[in-house]
Amino acid sequence: MKTTTTARRLDGKAACAKGMAAVAGIALFALTGCTADAPSDTASTTSEAGTFTTREVTDGTTKFVVVDNPGTGTTLSYGADSGIKLLEEKVDGSTYAFKDMNANGKLDTWEDWRLDAKARAADLASQLTPEQISGLMLFSSHERTPADGLTEAQQTYLSKDKLRNVLNAGGSDVTENVTWVNAVQAYTESIATATEPYIPANFSSDPRSEAQSGSAYIETGAGVSLWPSVLGLAATFDAKTVEDFGRVVSDEYRALGISNALSPQIDLATEPRWLRVAGTLGEDPELAAELAAAYVKGFQGTYAEDGTYLGWGENSVPTTIKHAPGDGAGEGGRESHTTVGKYALSGEGLDDALSVFAAAKDSLAMMTSYSIGLDEDGSPVAGDKVIGTAYNTELMRMIREDAGFDGAIVTDWAVMTGITDEGAFLGTAWGAESMTPEDRYLTVLKNGIDMFGGVNSAEYILKAYDLWQAEFTAGTVDIDADARWAESGTRILTMYFAPGLFDAPYVELDKSLATVGSAANVKAGFDAQLNSVVMVKNDGTIAKAAEGDWSDKTVYIPHTYDVGMGGLFGPAVYSEGASLSIDAAKTIFGTVVTDTVVLDAEGKVVSETAPDLSDVDLVLVGLRSPNNGNPFSASGLDATTGAWYPLSLQWAPYTADGANVRTTSIGGDILADGTKENRSYFGNTSKISNEADIHAFERAVAAVEASGKDIPLVTVVKANNPVVPTEFEAASDAVLVGFGVSDLATLTVAAGLHEPQGRLPLGFPLDMDAVEAQSEGVGEDMTTYVDAAGSDWKFGFGLNYAGPIAK
Repeated sequence: MKTTTTARRLDGKAACAKGMAAVAGIALFALTGCTADAPSDTASTTSEAGTFTTREVTDGTTKFVVVDNPGTGTTLSYGADSGIKLLEEKVDGSTYAFKDMNANGKLDTWEDWRLDAKARAADLASQLTPEQISGLMLFSSHERTPADGLTEAQQTYLSKDKLRNVLNAGGSDVTENVTWVNAVQAYTESIATATEPYIPANFSSDPRSEAQSGSAYIETGAGVSLWPSVLGLAATFDAKTVEDFGRVVSDEYRALGISNALSPQIDLATEPRWLRVAGTLGEDPELAAELAAAYVKGFQGTYAEDGTYLGWGENSVPTTIKHAPGDGAGEGGRESHTTVGKYALSGEGLDDALSVFAAAKDSLAMMTSYSIGLDEDGSPVAGDKVIGTAYNTELMRMIREDAGFDGAIVTDWAVMTGITDEGAFLGTAWGAESMTPEDRYLTVLKNGIDMFGGVNSAEYILKAYDLWQAEFTAGTVDIDADARWAESGTRILTMYFAPGLFDAPYVELDKSLATVGSAANVKAGFDAQLNSVVMVKNDGTIAKAAEGDWSDKTVYIPHTYDVGMGGLFGPAVYSEGASLSIDAAKTIFGTVVTDTVVLDAEGKVVSETAPDLSDVDLVLVGLRSPNNGNPFSASGLDATTGAWYPLSLQWAPYTADGANVRTTSIGGDILADGTKENRSYFGNTSKISNEADIHAFERAVAAVEASGKDIPLVTVVKANNPVVPTEFEAASDAVLVGFGVSDLATLTVAAGLHEPQGRLPLGFPLDMDAVEAQSEGVGEDMTTYVDAAGSDWKFGFGLNYAGPIAK
């Protein structure tokens, strides 16, 4: 449970300097006589009488000092060799410490942990150089190896380019992360000067707490508590579960030194084939809005031991809601990380998509989408330019004004690079490729964006500063460059001050080891996994059971494989194994049998033969969502032939020749001859790398028939997207759907050891023709599957032991 001993204010006392004394080499500053009201979202109580204490701590590499203020006073930390001194104030008989971070012998507004985060941020931003604020606008490329510690490359971008926002894309080893973070924080202290004030590093992370990830973004952590995917959280239909997720995971983030979350992804999953559906909160705007707000509250809040919400505190992690104004409507499901998926048909559903961001606008940060948004007639969804979100002035106005977002906005990674730029590996400046780099920066800064994802150098930001100032002199912009840079600086620094990063940037290793993956956290995550599992069919096979009831039973789990799909980051990776975890099954069932598998010299499957099922009591088959690839696979375009092909929600080959398939695409580039490119995949066939999954299911069905016994078969769909049920439903006695959960969770439900509670956060289609008929930008407009029992597998459907779960 999240706990805190800190608060930003002390019973409304503000800081006024009255005198200074020196005690034992520490500058002590006596402050009296000022009062101010605490903001409503900040924990504040009268402190117990006492005096701050200091203690030296080490992680084995870096030594730092921790200052424990009395009562609810904020805990401070600074490097043992930093030279930082302490200032002192007496309030109601207690003595509190503050860090004199600029060594001027007085308590400045930005150094006073009792004051509002925005006030502190504005004060510091006004004192920073353009170079420092330009550095704050940078957001590093992926740092994947915390074990390497502080590298020369990191020292360069921290000192030369003043970068402070570091993307931690590595694993979750506690010691590796803590020692790296503390080393970086010590370095940022060492490079502060009288003219360039101290700014700590702010470490961010994409989601890392999903139990069974199929995402290119998610580091399924060893050691952290494991939860359903975001789509799985939506399947609980429970805001409290989502808030609890944020509460627990933000505790673990802070224990790893991570103080900013590049989540939640709150795009509406209106296009069921889209390759990032698993990261969304489903297709319904009302549910997504409620859960998005809960996610933000859980992450950004700090909680007392009894669960009381206290507002900002030492365990708070600012969130980054993404991808505004909504990026779930890629034409044909294609994804916008590559040119293949840069067009989204978001026009008809734009208001719904934007409403979710408005509901979560308390988030301190937001990330924009890559896509070029189009209406059904091919015209821009906003404005008159066919251009990506960050460059679309009208879309950005809607985000700032209509949705009411006033926090920091960051571009997604590579948005500032054109794919045609010299040496570009990844570029997503869709529609802005012809601009010079500095003009791109100037344009998005005019559009109200503050930060640039994946950019380590401030070169073009500083050039944009000069361009801005020239335009101000010419009268074409209303404020000068210093004022515009200060606006962004204030918004960015608020993300640092709100969670207390300036006050306590260091991480105590012993406390972190006790927090990350604690028994309580692991249990909370697994309970959420169980509660998210959806039962969509049950012919009496799944019923309440007791622990040990299956200990003398034998189950069969077939084998499968996935040939993989190559992409920007390497060739296809082949994988093979049981369709559900044998080890997990053995914790519940007495005996687990699987296929006899023959592999060739390269480890690829030659043959799979089902065993004799004479002694088998239950068949369990895992079906992963049909694998169309990942956002970096350029899925939908055959790189060899140049032919477009359909993404599919069925495992068997799907040829897109139905009446609802577009023969002319809506999105398309303007070609050199002035004609518009046609991206239609009409007449072509899907490419699913795990087609073997449905063959494993068919092999299991055949083995049951060959046994001559009436052996129940339970299908477990491991869903990243909805699937077409016609390939497996009729031959299944029960069907469970897990969204990013462990096999142990779905097997526990299958064994009747936990009553299913989840409901579908999006509908499952009748067939691929129904998928083709729906609109990419509109949710709940697809004809959904109805089984023989009359159950409609639409949004909100789910069964418990008694039948359909009441909505």
